[in-house]
Amino acid sequence: MPIDFAIIAGSEAHRLIKNGSFPVTKKLGRIPTPFGRSSPIFQSRTASRHGYLILCRHGDRGYQIAAPFVNYRANLYALKKLGVRQIIAWSGPGALRKKYRIGRLVLPDDLIDETKKREDTFFKNTGLGFVRQHPVFCRDLTGHLKKVLRASRTGFSAGGTYVCTEGPRLETPAEIKKFLTFGGDLVGMTLAPEVFLAKELEICYTALCYVTNYAEGIGSKKKSFQPGVLFEGLLGAPDKRRLNKTLNGFSGIFNQIVESIDRAAGQKKSCHCQKYLERYRKSGMIKGDWRKYIKL
Repeated sequence: MPIDFAIIAGSEAHRLIKNGSFPVTKKLGRIPTPFGRSSPIFQSRTASRHGYLILCRHGDRGYQIAAPFVNYRANLYALKKLGVRQIIAWSGPGALRKKYRIGRLVLPDDLIDETKKREDTFFKNTGLGFVRQHPVFCRDLTGHLKKVLRASRTGFSAGGTYVCTEGPRLETPAEIKKFLTFGGDLVGMTLAPEVFLAKELEICYTALCYVTNYAEGIGSKKKSFQPGVLFEGLLGAPDKRRLNKTLNGFSGIFNQIVESIDRAAGQKKSCHCQKYLERYRKSGMIKGDWRKYIKL
């Protein structure tokens, strides 16, 4: 039976899988697609035995592949191939504003794409892909997230603009100032082109972010360079403890989200995510199985 829901997991996924926070029932590995092999995928389940998939965006043995080199098209294609119709992606951006505490959960509702070299469409050299980007993230899935977080009394911030940069380097102070003038709230490297590709595959997609650090020039004091530690000094020891506490709570949050989505199965959706290509179907530009028009 195809599994409807997947998590696209960030850089600490391998640790949470290894320590059993996300119980693995089956390792599916790197799925072959027309765009290459996906990142490693695992099958897991909740305490009530509802199945879901976990895709380890950066690898399953550590931070093996940085954000600009992730094969986003292969990842989204593989999840669609496995039957996924809903995705929640986690990302650990830096904060552009002091109002966000380290470890704070944020549900962004907008995005600025500052990437430069990534393959961001399945429809190269075609007349397809003219897809609206408002709302950027699926309102239904975001609603499930809010409901679960409120019920569990987990603090979070709703809304905010995520600026996605190319990487793998961090941003310059001048770039951070530029992003602030754009109205950015968070800066990370992973949500684009994931969300755009999900729309082209008519998959519901939303993001759960946790603040990992303050960006260059943001914060109460100048941060000195500390060789050999995470972010080279952008993250202090108390901040790291808060961050780990947030990450260690992820399995419980996702367990509740999967069960919330399962309880809502069969209810009418308010989002339009699974109808983004309807105009092309009506015009006859696409028809039949999605694999026929999602190809190189």
